[in-house]
Amino acid sequence: MAAEHALTPELILPADMADALLVGRVWSNTADGPCPVLVDPVAKTLLDLSTLAPTLSELLELDGLSASLKDRSGFASLGALQSFLDGSAGELLAPADLQAIKAAGVTFADSMLERVIEEQAKGDPLRAQDIRAKLAPVLGDSLRGLVAGSDKAAEVKSLLQDMGLWSQYLEVGIGPDAEIFTKAQPMSAVGCGAKVGIHPKSQWNNPEPEVVLAVTSRGQIVGATLGNDVNLRDFEGRSALLLSKAKDNNASCAIGPFIRLFDGKFGLDDVKSCEISLSVKGGEGFEMTGVSPMKAISRTPEDLVSQLLNDNHQYPDGAVLFLGTMFAPTKDRRGAGLGFTHEIGDVVEISSPRLGRLINRVDHSGNCPAWSFGLGALMKNLARRGHL
Repeated sequence: MAAEHALTPELILPADMADALLVGRVWSNTADGPCPVLVDPVAKTLLDLSTLAPTLSELLELDGLSASLKDRSGFASLGALQSFLDGSAGELLAPADLQAIKAAGVTFADSMLERVIEEQAKGDPLRAQDIRAKLAPVLGDSLRGLVAGSDKAAEVKSLLQDMGLWSQYLEVGIGPDAEIFTKAQPMSAVGCGAKVGIHPKSQWNNPEPEVVLAVTSRGQIVGATLGNDVNLRDFEGRSALLLSKAKDNNASCAIGPFIRLFDGKFGLDDVKSCEISLSVKGGEGFEMTGVSPMKAISRTPEDLVSQLLNDNHQYPDGAVLFLGTMFAPTKDRRGAGLGFTHEIGDVVEISSPRLGRLINRVDHSGNCPAWSFGLGALMKNLARRGHL
């Protein structure tokens, strides 16, 4: 990060950090490997949880985890959080390792409309403005406030089909079955302070600021963090079958800074009522901001988790689940009617007062550090350090 965007604990930690139970992962230069950590919010230091569990996945599976972490006396300090933000002691990693990285799509009415526009525009941003003007008055009013899978949603589906406006995106947006897809491979997500990548062939793309749930193998939601589900609108708009290319590229998934565990001071109801803020600042002076209220989501987090993990599909190492976004930015950047797209060097900040701030800089995927430390490397590293 450039000096004007230097990371500090005060910048990235929750506003009520003194009451927050925060766990995550860092690469420790001293340990020469990744360590699950607990944030000491008073001293602003990181405590090594490797003796409790060698991976974050295993840590989150422990019964009574929140209660067991209240006493920090048994954990060794890895040093000041600031030393991991400035790179002197290591770096922040995404707070997920063995977990599947999944995402729910089309969970907000506003983003439903934009997905339909992408589909109609066939990935061409020049056509999007005209299509938006035609569809917004009809679809916007029809979709707002709908509960996905409800009788009312079925009535709206029938009406839109009669009008010739039905879409595969509306099917997963208001129908009974949610879209749950693989966002990235385990170990491939980047953390706060890292570069995020867009495909060099993409000319129409955007950040997707989202709440990310930490889910155990038993389907229990144990905490939440922030995520950037970087999206290529032109790729997916050309064909829904290009979803994996639109979503899963090197450094195209950012999670962090830390998972806030549920305890007596923070829980799922707080997640449901939170607001997610987005800020994009470009080198040419461009700025874009917005706020996404979780209250506008069309499916509950519990419903999405139940569609992720159930008798038909298991995740023995748990999962992290992006809950979707209402952001599909339309602010013109490269010219009238062209809408928003990233430029190299953009600084993206995703924040919520009780979850902290996730900050990343945009580059082409090929220019971001290559993903080279996978599951095999993790196992070898942990074995060498005596944790397996």
